[in-house]
Amino acid sequence: MDDLQAWKKQAARHRGITRELAAFIAGLTAEALPAGTRDVLSLALVDALGCGLYGLGTPWGRILGRFAAEQGGAPETGLWGSGERVSAANAVLLAGTAVHSFDFDDHSRAKIHPGAIVVPVALAMGERQNAPPDRILAAMAAGYETMNRVSQAANPGRARMRGWHLTGTAGTFAAVAAASVLLGLDADTTASALGLAGTQSSGLWAFTADGGMSKRLHPGRAAQSGIMAALLAQQGFQGPRLILEAEDGGFLFAMSDTPRPEQITEALGERWHTEETCFKPYACCGSNHACVDAAMSLAAEHGIVPDDIARIIAGIPSVVMTQTGFEYRADSVLNAQMSLRYNIAVALADRQLYLEQFAPQRIGDPALMDLVGKIDIEIDPDLDSLYPAIYGGRVTIVTRHGQSITRRVDYSKGMPENPMSRQEIERKYMSLATAGVGARSAADILEQAASLFAGGSVAELNRSLSQARLVEEQAAASY
Repeated sequence: MDDLQAWKKQAARHRGITRELAAFIAGLTAEALPAGTRDVLSLALVDALGCGLYGLGTPWGRILGRFAAEQGGAPETGLWGSGERVSAANAVLLAGTAVHSFDFDDHSRAKIHPGAIVVPVALAMGERQNAPPDRILAAMAAGYETMNRVSQAANPGRARMRGWHLTGTAGTFAAVAAASVLLGLDADTTASALGLAGTQSSGLWAFTADGGMSKRLHPGRAAQSGIMAALLAQQGFQGPRLILEAEDGGFLFAMSDTPRPEQITEALGERWHTEETCFKPYACCGSNHACVDAAMSLAAEHGIVPDDIARIIAGIPSVVMTQTGFEYRADSVLNAQMSLRYNIAVALADRQLYLEQFAPQRIGDPALMDLVGKIDIEIDPDLDSLYPAIYGGRVTIVTRHGQSITRRVDYSKGMPENPMSRQEIERKYMSLATAGVGARSAADILEQAASLFAGGSVAELNRSLSQARLVEEQAAASY
């Protein structure tokens, strides 16, 4: 009873946060964005498109491509990789899934992947509404800020431990925020749209149990649901305007046993979570990147090769233990991307974690499996106390000659404190996009994306994305 009363008091103290967030979204303009936020969003556009163009050729990307084309709808925007025009809602179902298709897309310490949702919605709805570039930029900022704040308010570590995949659950709010800006909804209608998005929120972590494809789907479905919510609200369909803070069935209190409602509005318009976006140099779970960096730096510094290694001990936070510390099974690309043991082993063997490291013939390599078997994982109390503010990892390598060396990494490559450069992100884009749709299409799309916010055409960019054709070598690849 005491817990229930405390819960109700907390909800009452924060009554009105949904409307306050809605007012922020409705009033947001590109002119209000700091230079740092603008820079991150321009990089996020390029990064998401590279991931998405590669993702179109994955099995899950191909299935969603056929499905979205079959659904069709009003010809509002191009369907990536198909040459067809479909409704914005069906276009983003494919695009969101494609961007997240290889777990290479951007993320944040709110345990979310915002680019996979926000970029497809901004482009599709931007074309539908014939929006100018500055409006598309504002829509992206609204989506990134909203998703980060909603996830942080749910207390992402605790929500994750209840089995929620926050990219799916917080993602509907990101999509509806971006769509609401592009539709020009007022604050009251935006609050209603947030309510309709929140009640469609979904995404469970069960995919690691057997390597299911559902993780790939979550951003696409969230993007589609957010567009549906905004369009319904525009037509007068009313959603719950207390969707975040309601004590009975509100998002925050349903999602987590220790929500933090104050995170929704704290320094709203002053602190830009978008600037804390993390870009991935490795095609694996972002929570594993610190240990990957630690392992590779130790191997490089000390000249260690796999045959030198007797034992490896990885120290990680408890949430990461649940999320990626499972016993490795070489049964799917997804489980290889999520497994900390596999990520450390292949990092030590190959000194990189890119497309080749997650090819079917590589993830079950006997020599790698032997190295996986030498890895023990433990909870590091210090790192546990800092997570998720710090996505840290510690790796100790014990050699066959008895030498023991340790490296701790708090800020892995790609974190805001250790960022990838624009050149590195563009190289990543070209590598992924070229593998997906060929060098000529990749270069043309990069040029259009890089100039979009300087007065480019979203319709032309979407046309190029739609008309891009998949490289046959990837089409024939086995996953």
